[in-house]
Amino acid sequence: MTAPLPKLHNAAWPGLVGKEPGTDNPPIDLETMLDHTAKAEVNGQKFDGIDLFLFDPHVSIDADRGELEKLAESIGYRNLVVGSVVAPVWEPTGGGSAMDPGEGRKKFLTQIRKACRIAKELREIGIRRYGVVRIDSATPPADWAEHPDAGTRAIAETFREAAKIAEDHGERLAAEGEICWAGMHSWREMIKLLEEVDMPKTVGFQADMAHTLLYLMGWNAPDDALLPRDFDWSDTATLDAAYAEMTDALRPWTIDFHVAQNDATVHGTGSHDKTGRHCLPNDPNGKLEIAKRAGAWLDGAADRGIKHICWDGCMFPNDVMAKEETWNSILEAMIAVRDAHGWE
Repeated sequence: MTAPLPKLHNAAWPGLVGKEPGTDNPPIDLETMLDHTAKAEVNGQKFDGIDLFLFDPHVSIDADRGELEKLAESIGYRNLVVGSVVAPVWEPTGGGSAMDPGEGRKKFLTQIRKACRIAKELREIGIRRYGVVRIDSATPPADWAEHPDAGTRAIAETFREAAKIAEDHGERLAAEGEICWAGMHSWREMIKLLEEVDMPKTVGFQADMAHTLLYLMGWNAPDDALLPRDFDWSDTATLDAAYAEMTDALRPWTIDFHVAQNDATVHGTGSHDKTGRHCLPNDPNGKLEIAKRAGAWLDGAADRGIKHICWDGCMFPNDVMAKEETWNSILEAMIAVRDAHGWE
């Protein structure tokens, strides 16, 4: 019997990340992403919910109560709920660099305040029962590399201010470990940043299996690599040891988790910088035994307040995302994770 937790969510933002109007892969509207999510089914099991990107054209960061109630109605009509939400903290989406103590920090915190307001209102409306507000530093690693220690301190100060806003709204913040963001581009630097923030009840880590795989290889942080770039992926003993070292260090901080697949390469489309290449779960080049590796992150998840897990598969071509079998294969992988590591 499948355990009731964690709940299984799809992500809406793959309809926007790496998509550009006027190309072969234009943005995919939220209604379509909701339909894909709601229609997926494997042996009578379906997705429980959706995680949202709080940015147009999906959900305006300035959406009022009436707009949020209509959103909740649309999601609830499909027998889904809302989990975690992504705050649009980047400069192109109205935010600013968390490393900039001036105007960048001001814009960053404005977006955090707006995102936390929406997250709270979705709880009050009743469509959102769990989840966090996802953030990152909104700063390229190259900028941070000029003054690493000072850069980490500045990002941490911004995160602490953001945490105070989150606490006022009854929310927690999860910083995504992704190689394209300063201070978060390395597993060791990510830990340093979280320790510098030092607000573990409010600010934690969001682990994405595709992105954290690149931590092992030292992309953007060669000194922190646990595997060589030309690693022989059939060497499971070495991989097990490296994966355990990384997850043992980051797992205590992990409060949000993305199931994903990666072929150990980087990829970027549209305006999105190169980051972990998301692959379909059954991709023959995928390097992750998804259900096995997910267990390293989910050990003790209930004690850290995790109630759902989310699939993340950004920058797939639109024709792939239009296929029913795409979402069924993703749901099947999610179910396998829950069957192996779920809890009552």
